[in-house]
Amino acid sequence: MARRNSMRGASNARLRSAITLCVVVLLVAATAFVALNGFGRGAMVRYMKPWGEAISLGLDLRGGVYTVYRATRTAENASEYDRLLEGTKRVMQDRLASKGFTEATVARQGDDRIRIEIPDVQDPNEILDIIGTPAHLEFKDEAGNLIMEGKDVELAAPDYRAGAYAVAFRLTSEGADLFARATAANLGRTISIELDGQVISAPVVNSVITGGSGIIESQGMTAEEATNLAMLIQSGALPLQVEQLEMSAISATLGVEALDRALLAGLIGGILIMLFMLWRYRLPGLVADMALVIYVLLVMFLLAATGVQLTLPGVAGIVLGVGMAVDANVLIFERFREEYKGGRSLRASVKMGFNRALRAIIDANITTIIAALVLVQFGTGSIQGFAYALLISVVSSMLTAVVVSRALLNLVVDLGIKDAKYYLG
Repeated sequence: MARRNSMRGASNARLRSAITLCVVVLLVAATAFVALNGFGRGAMVRYMKPWGEAISLGLDLRGGVYTVYRATRTAENASEYDRLLEGTKRVMQDRLASKGFTEATVARQGDDRIRIEIPDVQDPNEILDIIGTPAHLEFKDEAGNLIMEGKDVELAAPDYRAGAYAVAFRLTSEGADLFARATAANLGRTISIELDGQVISAPVVNSVITGGSGIIESQGMTAEEATNLAMLIQSGALPLQVEQLEMSAISATLGVEALDRALLAGLIGGILIMLFMLWRYRLPGLVADMALVIYVLLVMFLLAATGVQLTLPGVAGIVLGVGMAVDANVLIFERFREEYKGGRSLRASVKMGFNRALRAIIDANITTIIAALVLVQFGTGSIQGFAYALLISVVSSMLTAVVVSRALLNLVVDLGIKDAKYYLG
């Protein structure tokens, strides 16, 4: 009776493992289908874009224009250079956004440079015109009458006094006369400040402002709001003088061709790796192949969910992550083979194989993660794209190797296949 119950329990365990493996395979296949084709388009079903549309492509894959500027450092602006450089970057971003280039990326590069990347643009001169054309700043009274323009503003900067943030400004001599007359005529009323036709502030005039200097106050204004308002007021001209160092236009056709070639190379490499793992490790190799498919799907999901731009070097980072995922499985399976050949049971060999390989896997991945974080912090452009993709790839590969491969291999062991040739190759 006890033997019969034992056999029945083993049979039930094999059945559960077989069903679980089938469910896992179906879920992976369904996820891959949704990732490639998207899901849902009706009013009652939320639409999920296919990963080809959901993942943001970098300039080298999508095509567009990039340019690099160097901001001039002088003895006069040295003390506030960092603040002025941030202001210059923000003004450039605002100018591009106001012209419809909402996907433009404006990033600081090094200590004194600004890199601008704009997808889907082929004419570099169009960008130069936008960057070089000052924004139109106007001061108007409540009736809409023009008081003065941005050329009359000499300086605007965030200020902190009496426990509150504000914006201090200084006008030219002509602007000081205009503003003095305007504030005298509009006591208790608002004077609106408009940038390219949009109101960015409408402070109330509390006193006549003479001498060309004044304060714009607003209840509850934060440091960030004060900084942004100051930069917008001064955006009639860039806070720092900039010099163009380089510019390049990348054809969208070349970008698509590069992506297609990279994907083809990755597909061929992936298939060869999967065949090798299957030949070398048999059932554990099949587990590694399933974990590799899950790894690729996880990386694609994280790229789409985080909004990280995929660049051509980023594709290389993903392929490198594939190599690390396979390497982790090789370490695990070699330790497993050693334990199994030494006479341990299948389940004990799986446990010892993972335990013995775990430290080496974690050490190797942690060092790569540190390198990727350094590149994220100090890299720019395509280097940063590679770093983000590598970081996502390494974390995903470590998760699939340590968690997914172990769970799948235990399910395979529960199937009751005991012939050594299916494990040792």
